[in-house]
Amino acid sequence: MDYKKQVEEITKYFKDSEKNEEDFKIGIEFEHFVIDKDTLETISYYGDGGVQETLKELESNGWIGDYEGEYLLGLNNKNQVITLEPGSQLEFSIKPQKNIMDIEREYFEFLKEIIPILERKNQGLIAVGYHPETRIEDIKILPKKRYSYMFEYFKDKGSHAHNMMKGTASVQIAFDFKSEEDYIKKFKVGNALAPVMYGIFDNAFYFEGQVWERHNLRSYIWENCDNDRSGIVDGAFDEDFGYEKYAEYILNGPPIFMDDGKRMYSTGNKSFKEIFNPENYSMEELEHGLTMFFPDVRTKKYVEIRMMDAIPYPLNLASIALWKGILYDEDNLNQVYEYIEDIEMEDIDKAKTSILKKGLDGELKGRTIFEIAKWLIELAKTGLGSDESKYILPLQKMIMDKKNPYEIIKEKEHLGKKEALKWCILNNLQEVR
Repeated sequence: MDYKKQVEEITKYFKDSEKNEEDFKIGIEFEHFVIDKDTLETISYYGDGGVQETLKELESNGWIGDYEGEYLLGLNNKNQVITLEPGSQLEFSIKPQKNIMDIEREYFEFLKEIIPILERKNQGLIAVGYHPETRIEDIKILPKKRYSYMFEYFKDKGSHAHNMMKGTASVQIAFDFKSEEDYIKKFKVGNALAPVMYGIFDNAFYFEGQVWERHNLRSYIWENCDNDRSGIVDGAFDEDFGYEKYAEYILNGPPIFMDDGKRMYSTGNKSFKEIFNPENYSMEELEHGLTMFFPDVRTKKYVEIRMMDAIPYPLNLASIALWKGILYDEDNLNQVYEYIEDIEMEDIDKAKTSILKKGLDGELKGRTIFEIAKWLIELAKTGLGSDESKYILPLQKMIMDKKNPYEIIKEKEHLGKKEALKWCILNNLQEVR
């Protein structure tokens, strides 16, 4: 294979993804667990009352089903898409939107439709970073071919790769870029702020049914998953980082399996450069290659921010407001870019170790996560219009009280797990009743 040509083809894909600033939108993915409201145990995909049954009820309401063989594994309905993660975590995404208000409206539409179905079965939809009760060995993997390839491959990788697949849930947000320079700034800012965002949105107080005595479980799990495809992209802070460097990151890692739109086949430890034919490939193959890497910040047709735990409304919208106010305001982006310009990989590694022990008191290059968070929130507010700045307020209040979701749950823990997690269960929202 011609390596130079491979790099060129992937680089061209990124170049072709540039958007005009007036066309910038936001893409979101909100992941949830479906649980028994009394026991907090996971609801399996399989059997009576299972997650597949819930999807079938939605399908009978007019959603269009996405099947693999006999199994219903996803749905779409106008702008909205429901997919399932390996442990049956239920992921909601929508067609990219310009405004947070539109994201909120779509999300409530979805909740108003799914919550009554779950209520009839005494089930809840919970937004937390790790399953609060059921151990991963008791969670059956989804009957999806790609997940069985991944599950097998990860058996001899990091100690927590299967926890990542079946036990975690997150919020992921995608942002457009207008040029390579703009992309580089957004990508570097996203990576440099990774420890800060892990710290602010830490929402995993329980691990495998027990209290997690440290902080930032999500960061810990990803650091012990598979270094070929997680954490910070190699070279992200290099002076010459850009489209080409990211293309090389993809080419030099193993995609686990390939999907060319027609068939799926295992590729084991082969790197993408050994598989990808730059003279003859389908768009599905290229996009599949990009999708099989899971760094803190990922590049596809957009910059995808991936380090936040699943968090309940309204904090999920606040996380969007925070990032939008930084990345979509030129002055703010430049200000944060200047602030992070001398940050190196070593600083991020130290900060990630520090937040495990200290949470919001952890440090990134001499400043606490708490101090940086306060500054970023104030800054982001100035980058949001008057109609959108309200969305950041719940986050600002939480941080001013020097709390994150982990600390909120910790404070309530003496009332019992169910009570401590009540605010994360979306059935309880006034707005969807």
